[in-house]
Amino acid sequence: MEPQNLTGVTEFFLMGLSDDPELQPLLFGLFLSMYLVTVLGNLLLILAVSSDPHLHTPMYFFLSNLSLADIGFSTTTIPKMLVNIQTHSKSITYAGCLAQMSFFFLFGCLDSVLLAMMAYDRFVAICHPLRYPVIMNPCLCGVLVLVSFFSSLLDSQIHLLMVSQLTFCTNVEIHFFCDAPQLLHLACSDTSIHTILIYFMGAILGGMPLSGILCSYTRIVSSILRVPSTGGKYKAFSTCGSHLSVICLFYGTGLGVYFSSSVPPSPRKSAVASVMYTVVTPMLNPFIYSLRNKDIKRALLLLKKLNVGLIFTNKISLTGFWTSTISFTRELTNVNFHTLSRSAKSEPLQLELSHLYLNKPTR
Repeated sequence: MEPQNLTGVTEFFLMGLSDDPELQPLLFGLFLSMYLVTVLGNLLLILAVSSDPHLHTPMYFFLSNLSLADIGFSTTTIPKMLVNIQTHSKSITYAGCLAQMSFFFLFGCLDSVLLAMMAYDRFVAICHPLRYPVIMNPCLCGVLVLVSFFSSLLDSQIHLLMVSQLTFCTNVEIHFFCDAPQLLHLACSDTSIHTILIYFMGAILGGMPLSGILCSYTRIVSSILRVPSTGGKYKAFSTCGSHLSVICLFYGTGLGVYFSSSVPPSPRKSAVASVMYTVVTPMLNPFIYSLRNKDIKRALLLLKKLNVGLIFTNKISLTGFWTSTISFTRELTNVNFHTLSRSAKSEPLQLELSHLYLNKPTR
């Protein structure tokens, strides 16, 4: 859809975090480093999941898509800010602003829906462990990801359509990035209908995933509390700890952005909330999922064994390369080929809940 500019406004101004010239090199280095860490961390997580057969499970499939969405989420805002700092310019074109807003809602909504899909995956794994391989089959996982993408695309296009119908005044200063609530504040035309529709879509496509997450974890907690052993409860909570941390970080900072945008203008607080939402959250996700995850650590170590010689030496021969590749492949495939045993090892709670199910006391 080609956005139609109904006003004479040809550009907006992104005010950034500071007007102090002495802080610009520091901000450039800081955000460039954070962006590189975000992209490399998420790409490494995707590579680790795709290269290890142990991680070809629904949970890690959703995690790979979440990492891909996080890369797009950060790329929507940070590169433009880095370019503006380097060129000492604060401008962004009208079309560029609408495109940034559209991609922001696309990847932000995709993150939200994928987190809900991951919560459903944890619900099935913990509450229905015996039926988990049947319910979470590859076909269903693929359909869920496609539904997530197209619903997010619909959300972004509705926001794009609504904002493109606004007329703007001469005051076109934006805090950190082009966001719909800020653009509504800058509009000269009546925005009551646009505001109602935009927040209605936000409540539907943001509230429904959050409701699904709360419902899933209510059932999960109820099931975990019925586990008699303390060790079983700890294993259950440990399988959900990383996901819960990402949910709190994502929705906490997201709500901060929108609350700061809906109250009277506070540029500093709004900019800090926006940075947390668009920069810090995608950067921390790979660390949250990998620090306490033995499967991810093992996959990363196997990747290191394959690539360390290629990265740090220029004298490796073609024969040596294929030898290391074959060794890496053998190490990946040198596992027990009983699928249920592998699944039980990666999901220790399933064994305990299955044991409880098969050994229920009869009256």
